[in-house]
Amino acid sequence: MPPTLPMKPPMRPMQPMRSMRRRVLCVSLLLMAAVAVVPSARAARGDVARMQRAVETLAKQGHFMGSVLVAQAGRVLLDRGYGDANLELKVPDSPATKYRLGSITKQFTAAAILLLQQRGQLRVNDPVAKYLPDAPAAWSHVTIFNLLTHTSGIPNYSDLPDFDATKALPATPEQLVARFRDQPLQFEPGTAWRYSNSGYTLLGYLIERISGEPYAQFLRENIFEPLGMRDTGYDSNSAIIPERAEGYTPGPDGSPINAQYIDMSVPYAAGGLYSTTHDLLRWEQALYGGKLLSADSLRQMTTPFMNNYALGLAVRTLPGIGALYSHGGSIYGFNGDISYVPAAQLAVIVLANLNGPAPQILSRQLLGIALHAPDIGPPAPPPASPDNGSASPDEGPPLSD
Repeated sequence: MPPTLPMKPPMRPMQPMRSMRRRVLCVSLLLMAAVAVVPSARAARGDVARMQRAVETLAKQGHFMGSVLVAQAGRVLLDRGYGDANLELKVPDSPATKYRLGSITKQFTAAAILLLQQRGQLRVNDPVAKYLPDAPAAWSHVTIFNLLTHTSGIPNYSDLPDFDATKALPATPEQLVARFRDQPLQFEPGTAWRYSNSGYTLLGYLIERISGEPYAQFLRENIFEPLGMRDTGYDSNSAIIPERAEGYTPGPDGSPINAQYIDMSVPYAAGGLYSTTHDLLRWEQALYGGKLLSADSLRQMTTPFMNNYALGLAVRTLPGIGALYSHGGSIYGFNGDISYVPAAQLAVIVLANLNGPAPQILSRQLLGIALHAPDIGPPAPPPASPDNGSASPDEGPPLSD
């Protein structure tokens, strides 16, 4: 009988080699993915030069004063101020300048509602009347979701005939709601889309009623402080706010003049916040990075319902790139536009203290340069209607002249 051969031991010495090969493969794939998203250093320098020229062109033409920040995959590509935060004192705009946000406020209001939903204090599909026992009968089928998506049918209070006469008068949330609560609905809730600052005013009122805290306090304690947004808050006409810009609008000859006055209690949860480009970058990185909302809540916030509008955000799909989340803002003396492209980890933030379309124009130009996609144009306009003029769905009717 032949001798029994000893059993070969397992080939353990080969396992570290296989493990190393797998690690090398994983690292290679990650590097390839990074290269696909992030341009080379030489390409990035060329992109930054083009971005600077785009902004400087509008600034030299007198169409833009403000701050611009472009960041991609953890790298800041452009971070500058242009023009003056105060023309009379010749104080320049800078990355630290604070600007009124107008309707960019709406995404913070939407996030606050979703935080309350996560805590079991409301559901977005609940009718508004569940939390407002004295709600008018016309609102019986209006849900919180309708308010978030501009599908409630409640008329926009900044379009009402008495808005110009009341915009300079301080108002409580209850008084603001009283201005439009007896207006007839423009359509059955959920059947059409029409931008309404009233809906977001009502959301702010609901946040206060449900949380037991003032709107500004709820945002400060639950969003701004946890995310380190120390230069963001609810604006005030009387408070001394360091580095806050003055707001201007083009005069009859095109030169800047002081913007009209609005009491900052009036824009409320539809447009009452101020911030800086740096804080808004913190916001976008935290929001889309899952540091504030749950995955389900973020998915709900970024899913469009009608007219490419989700919850406080406009959503577009860029061919070959993916989703673009954005929103504009307009209030007396200030315009802004912020955008984020998750697939490229790209944030573009443009804030201006001069009324006009420059922030939206620049936002699209800077996105196109960074993504090497020159065909990125303005968002499709909403259906024509007598009271929203040329407003786009990611800006809406301005709280301004």
